[in-house]
Amino acid sequence: MTGPKISVVMSAYNDARHVNLALDSLLVSQDAEIECIVVDDGSTDETPNLLQRRAATDSRLRIVRQSNAGLTQALIAGCALARGDYIARQDADDLSLPGRLQLQASMLDANRDLSFVSSWAEVIGPNDEPLLLHKRPAGATAATQLLVHGRCGPPGHGSVMMRRSAYERVGGYRAKFYYAQDSDLWLRLAEVGQLDYVQKALYRYRIATESISGRLHQYKLPYARLIDEIHAARLRGDDAESVYERAELPPRSIQPASTSAATTSYFIGRCLLSRRDPRARQYLRNALRAEPWKPRHWISVALAEFGAPFFSPYGKPLA
Repeated sequence: MTGPKISVVMSAYNDARHVNLALDSLLVSQDAEIECIVVDDGSTDETPNLLQRRAATDSRLRIVRQSNAGLTQALIAGCALARGDYIARQDADDLSLPGRLQLQASMLDANRDLSFVSSWAEVIGPNDEPLLLHKRPAGATAATQLLVHGRCGPPGHGSVMMRRSAYERVGGYRAKFYYAQDSDLWLRLAEVGQLDYVQKALYRYRIATESISGRLHQYKLPYARLIDEIHAARLRGDDAESVYERAELPPRSIQPASTSAATTSYFIGRCLLSRRDPRARQYLRNALRAEPWKPRHWISVALAEFGAPFFSPYGKPLA
């Protein structure tokens, strides 16, 4: 019996609110031969029970449970179990839009020079509020150059599908990168092949004040700096691996700062404000309560409350 063509790897930690919807987007709306490997990273809510019930009714779903060790270790474990020619990522609070897996697999099938692919991605808020659409260029040459020289890669970790052979060739996710493990992997995959994008939105990812991308942004910075240092050494032709081996990174047991949550609330509020969405008010009020000393919060609340001219999150008037 042959194995699945695509192995989808997901890490779940206390994702009871969203994990069933994430699995629906993979197991119900995708026309592709897949297995879905979910690593439960020591969840303490209903996530383990939800996953076990789901697995009992769908043989494509494989559940692995580990003590809480973080996203990187969960992905290392999940990818090691993958049997498909392609490994697709998916986060437990995000959605793969219909046709994603088949379209990405077809792109890899058609071009052996590609080591990984992605797509455009929609960004939504904590309660499914539409925020942004991230587009990327067409063509492997433009996409790969933008990653390698412009440091602009896939718009969301979970949007990627990669060849398992390429993943294994570059050594997969690296345990030292508790954060920014995706950026590190994308740059190494670009050494053994190219990147390309399906030119439509096939992935929808969530920004929440409690997410890594929101509240822990400042703690990712040492990891980002190390990636920059390794990448610069690689471009110079120096020994990039020695840079990685010597690096010392902060422990993962850092408590997030409330200001990071305020920054995320402000960003969500400004995105909604630019769309003339009244739900902007609550997020902007939350940011103001957390950081009342920042003038931008007062200005944004005034814009939301009194209907002054709307502006984009980046300050330019809406067309």
